[in-house]
Amino acid sequence: MRGIVMAAVLFVALCATGARAAVERIEITGRVAFAGGKSFGPVGAYEKITGRLHYAVDPEDPANTNVTDIGRVPRDPDGMVRFSGDFLMLRPSNPARGNRRLLYEVGNRGTVAMLSFFNDADSNNRPSSAADAGTGFLFTHGYTLLWSAWNWDVIDGDGRLQIDLPVVLGDDGEPLSGLVSAEITVHRSVESQPLAWGNSRGYPAVSREQADARMTVRNEQRAARREIPRDQWRFARTEDGREFDDPTHVALDGGFRPGLLYEVVYQATRARPVGLGLTAIRDALSFFRYDETDQNPVGGALDQTIIFGISQSGRVITHMLLEGFHVDALDRMVFDAALIHVAGGGKGSFNHRFAQTTRHGSAFEDHQYPVDFFPFTTVPQDDPAIGLRGDLLARARAAKAVPKLFFTNTSGEYWTRAASLIHTDVAGATDVALDSNARLYVFAGAQHGNWVVPHRAWFENCINPLDHRPLMRALLLSLDAWISRGRMPPDSVFPRIVDQTLVTVEAYRDRFPTLPGSRKPLVNLRPPRLDLGRRWVGQRIVDRAPPGFGNAFETRVSMPDADGIDTAGVRMPAAAEPLGTYVGWNLRRARFGAPDHIDRWSGSFIPFAIDEAARKAAGDPRPSIAARYPTRGDYQQAIRIAAGALAGDGFLLDLEIQAIVAKGAAFYDRVIARDPDSPSCEYLMP
Repeated sequence: MRGIVMAAVLFVALCATGARAAVERIEITGRVAFAGGKSFGPVGAYEKITGRLHYAVDPEDPANTNVTDIGRVPRDPDGMVRFSGDFLMLRPSNPARGNRRLLYEVGNRGTVAMLSFFNDADSNNRPSSAADAGTGFLFTHGYTLLWSAWNWDVIDGDGRLQIDLPVVLGDDGEPLSGLVSAEITVHRSVESQPLAWGNSRGYPAVSREQADARMTVRNEQRAARREIPRDQWRFARTEDGREFDDPTHVALDGGFRPGLLYEVVYQATRARPVGLGLTAIRDALSFFRYDETDQNPVGGALDQTIIFGISQSGRVITHMLLEGFHVDALDRMVFDAALIHVAGGGKGSFNHRFAQTTRHGSAFEDHQYPVDFFPFTTVPQDDPAIGLRGDLLARARAAKAVPKLFFTNTSGEYWTRAASLIHTDVAGATDVALDSNARLYVFAGAQHGNWVVPHRAWFENCINPLDHRPLMRALLLSLDAWISRGRMPPDSVFPRIVDQTLVTVEAYRDRFPTLPGSRKPLVNLRPPRLDLGRRWVGQRIVDRAPPGFGNAFETRVSMPDADGIDTAGVRMPAAAEPLGTYVGWNLRRARFGAPDHIDRWSGSFIPFAIDEAARKAAGDPRPSIAARYPTRGDYQQAIRIAAGALAGDGFLLDLEIQAIVAKGAAFYDRVIARDPDSPSCEYLMP
């Protein structure tokens, strides 16, 4: 049924898989033509399907016993745990015209991102129009696209996908309480803050009055905590000068100051079995991939599944692999390949009691959350400090269910997300090989995401404008060809210790050029080994909050060249033929606090002088633009050659070259025309 929202709800019993763990019912609430029925090349039109997936999970099944606290949630009379979550699908209206591949995005905090990422579309969590289709890249290639809710703490609104997980109960049958730590840091003074981060729900305090709750403040992660008297803060939020009781927020007399680390440790309630979100992803993929009845809108139309995640969502994928959630209750692998983008070296707070899914460590913030923990590599490794041996794919290998994996990171993740740990030992002393089913591609000089703003915000430098999405389009098709046609992908490209392209921060600072008006970073993220208390190992329950900080895992960064651009990795044309220095870090300005620390996502662009006279006057050691490219035409030709070389190596599609050359020429014009004495970053805006 197309063009209308279904008036009736479709309830489907999936008896074929039994009552072990499955999508038990699918509820379709909308089925309409996508983008007004626009045709996408030979694939034709697409259909948009929305609704809810109703899950039934057997807590006794070995596929599910790894979910923390699954034994403490209510069961139905048949012994099953039931919950439901939103889904969104865009599929070819004529499935026979599709490419028979399901591309599933793990939504980052409930959002829909892969249309803007791969299709250069407008960002919209309710895609429906031609603008939401963007260039149509994913549609012209015939993918069936799927999103489904997985993390319970996503705040409702703006079309974000929602999932309802049950509440964990104590021995008395009431909602369980427990110790929670909430770190708070701000960029401007504010009176109140939520006990959560990243547009997410926090766990409410058991009571507003709890006298043993503590708030502390410190300047650095390992600095001594200074306690703030209990009568100077309370569980409340402020709006328009008024204060309201709120067990999910804290208000502080005099407000929170920028650049400091505040921490609230309190007794919280209403924990969720957060790991059920991982089973939800697994079972959604299993249903749409394997169920071939009329109840599945893509039944029988799919041969392979690719899972894709950006940042937090990439860490979800690695966590699923670590804990075996990529294999369903019938021992079937639910995705054949994974494209894990800018996840760095971490996994996540995705399966423990009072887990906070949005938390992740950065160079400055949030070191006390169990995100960057052993093991890190795709082959066996040792951690002598804790006497353990393990690897990310151990469960997958034991189950003979190892998917093809592309890890893609930027220079930024080596500074803020401990990316080197996926290919070195834990001491940062030796390189570690990748599993034969894995590839790693690092985008030299790029930052975590694709964004620029016309001002410096709280940064010392203008934000890095490198756009690595063209490379990601080529890599998606390469990963697809690996699983669907057996065509081998490009060899991995990343920095290595053995050739001195992966180095300490100190070595980086020695090599990085001294630039006028710009400082060098002092530290990157070196995640600490955490002591979370006696019940952490085995039960994944935090008894010690804040945790004890043990020795840090040693991380490394990529060695720069004389221009300051990382030497190792895949260089986009703009970085191969630069108009300035592109780096994955950006220091904070003093007025926003913590000026010796870098931002957790944004990199820097520091332009070259326009000509040699300006270079000498500024004391800039880098050759000027005029010395590199005497004319605009010379620059265009250099970009064209660099783009062609990338295409030849399999990192760029031929059809993208012309657009990249045009984009490069326009950027050249803006850089040449900028006022070198102005702090504005307006010239970065296309």
